[in-house]
Amino acid sequence: MGLAQIDVIVIVIYAIFIFGLAQYVSREKGGKAKDSSDYFLASKNLPWWAIGASLIAANISAEQIVGMSGSGYRLGLAIASYEWMAAITLLIVGKYFLPIFLKNGIYTMPQFLEQRYGPNIRTIMAVFWLGLYIFVNLTSILWLGSIAVNQVAGVDQMVALFALGGFALLYQLYGGLKAVAMTDIVQVTLLVTGGLIISGLTLNEVSGGQGIWAGFTTLLDQTPEKFNMILEPGDIGYNELPGIAVLIGGMWIANLSYWGFNQYIIQRALAAKNLKEAQKGIVFAAFLKLLMPLVVVVPGLAAVILAPSLDPADQAYPTMMRYLPSGLLGLVFAALMAAVVASTASKINSVATIFTLDLYAKYKGIESKAEDEHGTEAEEATRMTTERHLVLVGRITAAVATVMALFAARPLLGSLDQAFQFIQEFSGFITPGITVIFLLGLFWKRASEAGAIAAAIASIAFSFIFWFPADMGGSAALNAIPFINRMMWVFFIALGLAILFSLWKPGAAGSDRIDTGSVSYATSGSFNAAAIAVVGILVALYASMW
Repeated sequence: MGLAQIDVIVIVIYAIFIFGLAQYVSREKGGKAKDSSDYFLASKNLPWWAIGASLIAANISAEQIVGMSGSGYRLGLAIASYEWMAAITLLIVGKYFLPIFLKNGIYTMPQFLEQRYGPNIRTIMAVFWLGLYIFVNLTSILWLGSIAVNQVAGVDQMVALFALGGFALLYQLYGGLKAVAMTDIVQVTLLVTGGLIISGLTLNEVSGGQGIWAGFTTLLDQTPEKFNMILEPGDIGYNELPGIAVLIGGMWIANLSYWGFNQYIIQRALAAKNLKEAQKGIVFAAFLKLLMPLVVVVPGLAAVILAPSLDPADQAYPTMMRYLPSGLLGLVFAALMAAVVASTASKINSVATIFTLDLYAKYKGIESKAEDEHGTEAEEATRMTTERHLVLVGRITAAVATVMALFAARPLLGSLDQAFQFIQEFSGFITPGITVIFLLGLFWKRASEAGAIAAAIASIAFSFIFWFPADMGGSAALNAIPFINRMMWVFFIALGLAILFSLWKPGAAGSDRIDTGSVSYATSGSFNAAAIAVVGILVALYASMW
């Protein structure tokens, strides 16, 4: 396809602007050096609009835009359930999870585990999350972003891969979470605008120039099978989206784990000014999630007619970009790169946060300012050297993690047709255990560290038993179970074992330091009204496409 000179100019201007803005908004006044609270939690002062925008920017990246367009091309609109069900999940997180996290001053998910259960589960889960973020999340974002650069701009894919990773690293290296979150409103605005433009132009192309609505009705008429929201056995995509389970089964487990207990997502809300501000940001993000299928799925649906022989399916979105005129192509391409950079930077920062605060600082016996902000002025002065050291460790960790992801991307993802399904499949090995551990930790006081560790081990072990291919000695019957249903079964197995082990080996006295008794779950009238609106819109959407 190639980029015209005007496209290149637009992209370069955008890159310079967003990099400069990130450094500007994250600067410290009066020459103050960044401490761990500044770098990892944006000084715990994020406003609602930054929280909501950053939640979406962290979530919607190349694996969503390119990956979900590819899944829309192959599976149809049913893949939008990941977006629409997430809107309800966000409301649950805002009403029931955030009050506990913020009341107890939680800054990382492993920290919550230690305060609720004990130190062993904190270390186990911190190590797991680091592996997941580096070898599943970072690799997939950068790989799919490099596919788009290669398809649209003709740049060698490996060159694009390293360029994207390097820019994202530099983008957040100085400013940390604040650099990411405070610029994400720009990123999301460009992302949504660019996505809607490409959806509109491709739908118009489908209709032969008769307009967007005519293009949509043409898709409905010519590819009705692509608009089944609840797939039946035998439908293409049933194994990935098994019928009613997307509404009442395993997808809830995936969504609760992702939106409620995932460090690089929940970190934005943990950095809020206060609970009300965090909840407003959650509501903002929920409404944006309702809009996302128009941005990330519709181009893949249009490609079914406009480019019917794509292989792999993840080429759908880059291929649809060829319908954009010069100049506009540069803008939409910049939007796609914005999504890659924002999400990559978010995950890099979360890797740095978990390694530095949950592993390095604990191993060294360092109490960071992110964890304790109540020292005297004299104590704060003597601790600044340590704080600078923690920030340095975080920056080194960010660089090492990025390099690891860059070199692992091709071996892990180079031969896949739909990288989005790769993410769901292998994240799902531990997702049931994470959901069990946190739900019991939040709402069942008798849950113990022994039960939490049992749930984590059971989640990986039983997921592997279900997944293990039949031609390698596994069970054909278990292997044939769709992975969303597999997550549901593994969830209940892990839940049962967690309860049994908790009753068999209760937690030590004082091991539960999480206060839930004084937490209020009351929400404002505006939050309640927004929740009703989100649910009403979703009911209407599914009822119209059942």
